[in-house]
Amino acid sequence: MTHLKSGDAAPKFSGVNENNEPVSLTDFSGKKLVLYFYPKDDTPGCTAEACSLRDNYDKLLADGYAILGVSPDTPKKHLAFIKKYNLPFSLLSDDQKETSKAFGVWGPKKFMGRSYEGVYRTTFIINENGIIEEVITDVNTKDHANQIMKA
Repeated sequence: MTHLKSGDAAPKFSGVNENNEPVSLTDFSGKKLVLYFYPKDDTPGCTAEACSLRDNYDKLLADGYAILGVSPDTPKKHLAFIKKYNLPFSLLSDDQKETSKAFGVWGPKKFMGRSYEGVYRTTFIINENGIIEEVITDVNTKDHANQIMKA
């Protein structure tokens, strides 16, 4: 699990989004950012989470939030996921796991008796000054937007 907590400075990150455009923490300076880490595009839990954010996107924007998803998937996979579910926000490709590791959300996992390395589903709410305001580790994929708005 992540070592980061409320009050910590968010680690600086950079990478490319679904259009191979550069994205970094500094792009969100002066804005509140919902930075959510998820394991894999187009899987049931990850799709439910993305669609919860999509369905409440206008409310989140009205509350001053920008949204950025992060997973190890490629920009090409992200683009297909965005198009398939009409997602109104960008997804960062973290294929080298640098951002996931910096935020402490990459590590050993178990599923059906099999051990492997993967992403711990975690959301960071980062304020306009780059400070983490909230860390959500117990993500309710179907109602994630409401978890964020209540944070």
